[in-house]
Amino acid sequence: MIVGFDYGSSNCAIGTMADDRQVRLLELEAGRCYLPSTLYAQHNTLIVDFVAKQLANTEYGNDYRQSRLALLNGIGAIRQDLDLATGDTGIHIGQAAIDEYIDFPEEGYFVKSPKSFFGAVGLKPQQISFFEDIATAMIMQIKHRAEQQLAQTITHTVIGRPVNFQAVGGEQSNQQAVDILTVAAKRAGFKEVEFLYEPLAAGIDYESRLNQDQKVLVIDIGGGTSDCSFVQMGPSYRGRSERQQDFLSHTGKRLGGNDLDIATAYRSFMPLCGLDSTLKSGLPMPNQLYWQACKINDLHLQTEFYAQASSRHLQAMLKDVSEPEKLARLLTIQQNKLGHQVVRQGELSKIALSSDAHYVAELGCIDDDLTKLVTQTQLQDAIADSLQQICILAQDAITSAQTQPDVIYLTGGSAQSPLIKAALQQSLGDIPMLNGDNFGSVTAGLTKWATQIFK
Repeated sequence: MIVGFDYGSSNCAIGTMADDRQVRLLELEAGRCYLPSTLYAQHNTLIVDFVAKQLANTEYGNDYRQSRLALLNGIGAIRQDLDLATGDTGIHIGQAAIDEYIDFPEEGYFVKSPKSFFGAVGLKPQQISFFEDIATAMIMQIKHRAEQQLAQTITHTVIGRPVNFQAVGGEQSNQQAVDILTVAAKRAGFKEVEFLYEPLAAGIDYESRLNQDQKVLVIDIGGGTSDCSFVQMGPSYRGRSERQQDFLSHTGKRLGGNDLDIATAYRSFMPLCGLDSTLKSGLPMPNQLYWQACKINDLHLQTEFYAQASSRHLQAMLKDVSEPEKLARLLTIQQNKLGHQVVRQGELSKIALSSDAHYVAELGCIDDDLTKLVTQTQLQDAIADSLQQICILAQDAITSAQTQPDVIYLTGGSAQSPLIKAALQQSLGDIPMLNGDNFGSVTAGLTKWATQIFK
């Protein structure tokens, strides 16, 4: 069985080609085709335990168990301490992971958008192994749910990938991320795995509806990355199994919807926690701790923020600041691992302000009855730098292609924002701009490409 697999930074989806040659997205969670890219484990070693049990009696089983033996030797005591029943994995994915994190933020291990970390520079071998385990555990469960619906074993897939996984690191970072995903997909049971740029996948879905050739600039603003692909498309091109000669340019950066959420949370909510206030000496508050609290897609900053040293530092600062009641809120975030919940309110603000003039963010997780009114103007100010970077990516793609596009095709969860559209139009001029399926275009294109190359 052949599928397209969008292992996205915000959501995961799987598509298959139906008998009527239309792409069908499979249900992955409670009647929904899009599963949030999140994982929660009551203890991080439970992820290793889950993968080891799934790989038992497979070609990968013995080698995997030997490579994780030190961790697995302590799993019995961990399960007993957590009072886990036989058969209870202690791990959750998707919305269930978010629900568990909200209920028990300080007790387990929660990761959102794991793909955002795969290309990180300076990862140690044990960190790469752990990301392989996270990806494997998620892909195993997603694949199993898809196979239950299809009543068939899935063997071949094309997985979407950004043009660049990281802003720095270059091709070495890209290869590291692709290797992690390849290892995970193979361990999950896929026999053949190929990759396709996510904006190209979205473009392939758009191309299937064209009745004349066009030069198309596809701008995919995903959860973790923004990517542009400038492609020649249409009836003269879509039957080809090799499309490299049709690609005029690619640009991409690790900057996506998650970064817009982080920027919104930082500028809108951190002042409630003391950002922009002063020390008793009159000096401004250092902003590094506030940035660490919000930067949920940076492994190193999050590790630093939730370390005991940060807790001691914040507690010591309480007597030196002019507004200790505000800094106490940052300490609450630090001690209860609430960064994801705070940034989630940034995301909800961004979504609501796509159509509404203002949004009231609920921050009771930090302080009882704490709220913050966020306006469209405040959102625009918060994400102005990110909008400029996205426009530069698009301009660079056009410059590299040495020609103007006939149309701009927008896709990705944040592409529906009127602020992004307005910024692109101001930067690029009066080029026709179309919106695709903001969530389904990539999956549909991956599915069509998988069907074409594996047929």
